[in-house]
Amino acid sequence: MFLSVFDMFKVGVGPSSSHTMGPMVAAGRFLDAIRQSPFRPAGLKASLHGSLAFTGVGHATDRATILGLAGFEPATFDAARADAVMAEIMATKTVAPPDLPVMAFDPGRDLLFDYGPALPGHANGMILRATDAQGDVIMEETYYSIGGGFVLTAAELADTAGARAKAKADIPYPFETAEEMLRMARQSGRTIAQMKRANETKFRSPADLDAGMARIWQVMSDCIDRGMKGEGILPGGLSVRRRAKGIHDSLLAERGLNLVAPHTINDWMSLYAMAVNEENANGGQVVTAPTNGAAGVVPAVIRYWLDHVPGASPANVGDFLLTAAAVGGLVKHNASISGAECGCQAEVGSAAAMAAAGLAAVLGGTVEQVENAAEIALEHHLGMTCDPVKGLVQVPCIERNGLGAIKAVSAASLSLRGDGKHLVSLDVCIETMRQTGRDMHEKYKETSLGGLAVNVPNC
Repeated sequence: MFLSVFDMFKVGVGPSSSHTMGPMVAAGRFLDAIRQSPFRPAGLKASLHGSLAFTGVGHATDRATILGLAGFEPATFDAARADAVMAEIMATKTVAPPDLPVMAFDPGRDLLFDYGPALPGHANGMILRATDAQGDVIMEETYYSIGGGFVLTAAELADTAGARAKAKADIPYPFETAEEMLRMARQSGRTIAQMKRANETKFRSPADLDAGMARIWQVMSDCIDRGMKGEGILPGGLSVRRRAKGIHDSLLAERGLNLVAPHTINDWMSLYAMAVNEENANGGQVVTAPTNGAAGVVPAVIRYWLDHVPGASPANVGDFLLTAAAVGGLVKHNASISGAECGCQAEVGSAAAMAAAGLAAVLGGTVEQVENAAEIALEHHLGMTCDPVKGLVQVPCIERNGLGAIKAVSAASLSLRGDGKHLVSLDVCIETMRQTGRDMHEKYKETSLGGLAVNVPNC
């Protein structure tokens, strides 16, 4: 199945790609459906189900849904304007999306958190309804936020096999497994990045591809820089203080001292990742990589490579992103990148695999070494639960990204010390992650009903 580099890396808003971006995207799609219909509704209603209900408040799912119904989109999100529009909605009990009439929407009455059984298609489900002047439903659609900002209707979720077949026929290198990817690379003599580039340029010009990837890295890099300057307490009620600036100041003060330990480089990697995820927790602009909860790993490894590895060149960031996207696409296609579906192994684990593959590639690794790097990184996240305290993408998520970046670099380094031959293949590791996620108890899959979420006081 073809998943673009711009599917895996999407500019959006924190704190969650599945619980914040996804519902906002779903609301936007519902508005588009209304625009294309003969109906002109008088009101809107929304219900959140499964993980979207259980951790919706902590992830700002309610706010994202409301703003989405008012016409906001993740890629162009304006925080200051959003605050003003939210205040207006709360006061008027209406929404006024572009190119549609003003419609009644009372957040306290028309947005329901349904704590019953999840909808059948996915743990992250929501139903949006449009009503007439009498309050009768005239349009209804079920949406599933399946991780990484991806949203499918119930019908689209049921027809994924047909969509995969079409996408496979449209690209020159239609690999759906790591084994196929390696075989096509050997047969063509191309790297993973080169094959991915050939697939991408079936749908956009090389110049557009390069410009888009440059913007992705610029947003990532800017997010790191903002995060290293941010101070104060993160929102949500846990009183988690931002630490990236303090760590950065401390590391800068140590530069040039003979007493700096070699393992301090790990602190730099953690710093870059934590800076991103503190920005994400603060509701700032981030790039899904492949999700918001795991948004810090890939940028941290790229910044580590550019700033600390001799010979690194910004000209090769595109190859890093293309390679990482290829691996992320394999994980998403054959397992999941959703914490609500498979736990944090699907989020930070997938991100670490993507980052390890990207780093191994730009360091000159063979396609076999790149595949090995991804496998090592993912294997050593297997079984990791998603148990955010109070449903916030803060504890353990922020630090977990730092350790994910360190694991990614270690995995790439280990793979480059070998010849690419190894016992456990990436395909086997991805399938193991899928099975582990299937067997994982629901309370450890982004519901905040188990693990740290119940053993750490929420205040």
